[in-house]
Amino acid sequence: MTKWGIIGVGNMGGMLLETWVNSGAISQEDIMILNRSAERSLQWKKSFPSIHAADSISQLTDYADIIFLCVRPPHLSGVCHELRPFLKENQVLVSITSPFSTQELEALVPCQVARAIPSITNRAASGATLLTFGASLTNRNKACLIDLISSYSDPVYIPEDITRVSSDIVSCGPAFFGYLAQRFIDGAVSETAISKEQATHLTSEMLIGLGKLLADGHYTLEELIRKVCVKGGITGEGIAVLEKETTDLFPLLFQATHNKFHEEKDAIRRGLYN
Repeated sequence: MTKWGIIGVGNMGGMLLETWVNSGAISQEDIMILNRSAERSLQWKKSFPSIHAADSISQLTDYADIIFLCVRPPHLSGVCHELRPFLKENQVLVSITSPFSTQELEALVPCQVARAIPSITNRAASGATLLTFGASLTNRNKACLIDLISSYSDPVYIPEDITRVSSDIVSCGPAFFGYLAQRFIDGAVSETAISKEQATHLTSEMLIGLGKLLADGHYTLEELIRKVCVKGGITGEGIAVLEKETTDLFPLLFQATHNKFHEEKDAIRRGLYN
């Protein structure tokens, strides 16, 4: 039976823990967590009493076969240096952060490595997880990871050169479109008599329905726009505003995320080689 570890149970590490347990993908008894703040580990123990909370890196590495490393990019190399003396060749270290490639990870640790970038949508057993495998990852461990991730998301294999944009879409996308939805609600409230509560409810139901239309394959995005946007109608007037006002919006967004990505990669390199 495979034993699983999580180092860092903040936003994304905690989301993975909840997803694994609540989806039934992994039994609580087969998970050990480790967090810089022991208090946070104890909080998770209250929610999931049968998980194990490690006191040290050595305790976690003695327990887990596959370890998910859920720390922020600036801390990743430091944690890897702490892990290095305790890891064995048959173990797997899985990073969830985009600026750190599998090749860079392999250079730091003596075990097998992979990268699995999650999405907050995984919490609803939906969305995608972005996968990249290290050269030393065995077929057995690859299959084990795929089986786990397939139980709550769509595993999508990506090459290194599209890691950032794929992560923008899959991992950052819910926040981006959540923000746009919030602005959509704010606009409705400011320009009409609808209450924020009513507008939020209607917008949420619309987004859920939109997702179901796409998931069930009723329409593509282009088909959906054509179906709703009747020529000369009200929707067309709204689309005209969007066409005018968003021309540069998303190119600028991707430029900003890629600039930050390269800053983080440069900082990682300086930390590794200086």
